[in-house]
Formats: sequence, structure tokens, C-alpha cells
Amino acid sequence: IKDPRDIRELVIVKLHHAKKKLERGFFTAASYQEYQQKSAELLLQGVIDEESLEKARIERYVIGPVFNFNFFHSVLAEPGESAVELLGGDWRFESSLDGHVRLPAAQQLTLQGKQKIPEMTVVGHNTATVRESLLEDAFDLAEKFVKAAREHYAPGVIGPFCLQTCVDKDMKFHIYDVAPRIGGGTNVHVGVGHPYGNALWRKPTSTGRRIAMEIRHAAETGRLADVVT
Repeated sequence: IKDPRDIRELVIVKLHHAKKKLERGFFTAASYQEYQQKSAELLLQGVIDEESLEKARIERYVIGPVFNFNFFHSVLAEPGESAVELLGGDWRFESSLDGHVRLPAAQQLTLQGKQKIPEMTVVGHNTATVRESLLEDAFDLAEKFVKAAREHYAPGVIGPFCLQTCVDKDMKFHIYDVAPRIGGGTNVHVGVGHPYGNALWRKPTSTGRRIAMEIRHAAETGRLADVVT
């Protein structure tokens, strides 16, 4: 949404936190009036600043659970082999949002001042799996992303990447962000591997181990130049 005056449904306003430089000053609004009210309060609290607010992205808010899919694209895959692997998934703990949603609605309405508008600072991750009937759709998203990346940013994605998605009530995925690297939530799998990567490789397979496996294979086959840029 280009202009906050055009807000007609629930949206999320994405901008940087004014004080926590690596964090977010995101907030939600369902009308222009709510946008004005919340942005004014957050400006007063020093959570956001005018410059970031002017450059903020306003996107339709997808109501549904979040899945961060940790994929791996192997450029060494032979013809007929799957080049895109799903290693695992995760979801986030966000402060103070997660504290808000654990309160009864009536209690949420009584919050005042800095407690009233939740922040969305990522403070942790947990592992997650998705129902089997949705896996094909997840792979479809990943394969389209790999193809688009190759076309627009050659040589494209090498190794790990993360698609951050929401699933709506019709069980359709919506990508709201992409990490063309090791996903931030993969640390939950370091000791035990990813659920899907373990099943695929029949051993504990974290993202780090999968990268090591790819580098070893590239070295043994004389293809190291293919996995670096």
C-alpha cells in the first residue's frame, strides 16, 4: 500500500527501530486513523523516527501462522536429482508481541503507555514442521525463487536460503521476507539436525553440516569453483 490514507484492512507497517538499530519498529493498523494514532505514540516513545516512517513499507497483514522454511539449493546436483532440498522449518518468539497474545483480550485493552503497542523484536526460535499436504506448495515456492534468482541475480542462490511465510485460512502461502543465506532460526537445529534434512540424509543434518557436505563433494569432484562466487 503506497499511501496510509488507502488503508482499508489490517496492515503491517514495516520500518526500523529508532534505538535498536538491528531490530524493527513494526506496528499494525486497520485504518488511517489507527495508523496516525499508533505512529504518533511510537514517535513520542522514541521507538520509531520520522525519517524511517516516511520510508516505511505498508503491507497487507496475512492472518495465520508463520513458517520459516530453511531450504538448500545444490548446484552440484546431477540431472534427474532434486536440486532443492527442504532441511527444516522454524518459527519465532517475538518480544513483546508474544507476551501480549498470552493475555486475555479484556486485559490487553487495559494496557497503557509503552505497554499498549507491542514491539516485534525477535528473541528466539523454535523448530516447526508443516502438514504433509502443504509440502508440495512449499517446494513450488522454493523452486520458483531459485529460478528467479538465477535469472535476475546470476549465478543465483548457492546453498542455504530461507523463505519466511504465512499461511492463510485457505492454506495458501504468502512470502513476506526472504533470507538468501543461512536462516536465523537454524540455530535450533545445530545439535540434532533439521527434521526434513535428517529424513533425507538419514543422519543429523543441520544447515552447517549440509554446507560442509556440499563443499566436500565439490572438492572431491573438482567443482569448488561452482560453489563460490
